[in-house]
Amino acid sequence: MEQSTQRWVLAATILGSSMAFIDSTVVNVALPVMKGALHANVADVQWVVDAYLLVLSSLILAGGSLGDRVGRVRVFGFGVAIFAAASIWCGAAPNAQQLIIARALQGLGAALLVPGSLAIISATFPREERGRAIGTWSALTALAIIAGPLLGGFLVQHVSWRAVFYINAPIAALVLWIVFVHMPRDKRQETGAIDWTGTTLVTLGLGGVAYGLIEHVAWAAIAGAGVLIAFVFSQTRAVNPIVPLSLFRSRAFTGANVLTLLLYGALSAGTFLLPFNLMQVQGYSPSETGAAFLPFVFTMSVLSRYSGALADRIGARVPLIIGPIVAAGGLALMARPSIGGTYWTTFFPAILMLGLGMSITVAPLTTVVMTSIEDERFAGTASGINNAVARAAGMLAVAIFGGAAGVHDKEQFVHNFRMSVLAAAAVAALSAAGALFVTNQRRDAAGPAGEDAGVPT
Repeated sequence: MEQSTQRWVLAATILGSSMAFIDSTVVNVALPVMKGALHANVADVQWVVDAYLLVLSSLILAGGSLGDRVGRVRVFGFGVAIFAAASIWCGAAPNAQQLIIARALQGLGAALLVPGSLAIISATFPREERGRAIGTWSALTALAIIAGPLLGGFLVQHVSWRAVFYINAPIAALVLWIVFVHMPRDKRQETGAIDWTGTTLVTLGLGGVAYGLIEHVAWAAIAGAGVLIAFVFSQTRAVNPIVPLSLFRSRAFTGANVLTLLLYGALSAGTFLLPFNLMQVQGYSPSETGAAFLPFVFTMSVLSRYSGALADRIGARVPLIIGPIVAAGGLALMARPSIGGTYWTTFFPAILMLGLGMSITVAPLTTVVMTSIEDERFAGTASGINNAVARAAGMLAVAIFGGAAGVHDKEQFVHNFRMSVLAAAAVAALSAAGALFVTNQRRDAAGPAGEDAGVPT
């Protein structure tokens, strides 16, 4: 394939992925302002986050399968278009209810575009050039993630909270232009039916659990759990299951997903509640709140590559024990500040330590997920499952812990915040137990490199 085409493919996948990654970081910064502007209650704010995560976590596996069957470039383009249209709707939403529906539609777009990015790169570049292309993708999307909180805070403070959604439109327009003008149509990679029954069951199950937790409806949570059990049974009978249960025969794969579920749940609880503390209790501006997250995203973006190299030398088990414990320490430190005090002695140490713990964990975790499956044909599925688990963990954490953001009395909020982040710290520390299932085997330098960042940043 011509080099010019390869450059266009790389540009489109970087911009498309960055659009989704930035959106996930800027929305949290804007939540306290959205809540006031739309006269929303805390349950509405929880749904603004969870509607997106519910659809994304439920459909991301089906989105990847659809790309294999219909064409990855085509599905990627549809995903970008849906994401852009939903972003415009989010920005124009006159009330919380419409914003929640638009966020769910955004989740659908993300479920179509996210799985295709690295798959398109892998199909476009020859094996000897693939590593450099994926490295470029990783580096530039990492810069986008670093810029996300700063950009979100600036837009919320100086333009409007609606601008954090409108900014996706010009990016999406550029991506779609590249897709239609410069990217070749790819061929179908697979045939066979997609497991829509399993997809429907997991969506209804997670949705029922989330509704029960957010709206305090016990029967909905119980019914949702029952549907999730039915989903597991459906996977034993499906011809092309979205979650092949045979993958969980690998103790390392099972342990990695247990670790992901607990650690990313704890992380999401802390990062959802922290902007409310900073803005509503500590008096930070949106720009200052966005900047407060920089030690976390910068540390993860810069140090993850070194922890991956370390895991290659000493094995993944030790980093996967140390990393979650360090992250738990960061969450626990968030409980220390009261009201007032300088950022550098209150929240900075906690955010830095949380970022350090995640930096130690993410790359080895991705390596375990990608190398714990004996049949390499399932490597993409294994990565997708781990990605879905991380998103679902975030959704459940917001449903469980998010209610703490609804307290208006500052002293009471600080108390609830402390209890929540300490509970999240305990969950993060517990996640290290998942590493006990990981054999401390070093990855062969000549072995397959992971082509998908199985755990979302």
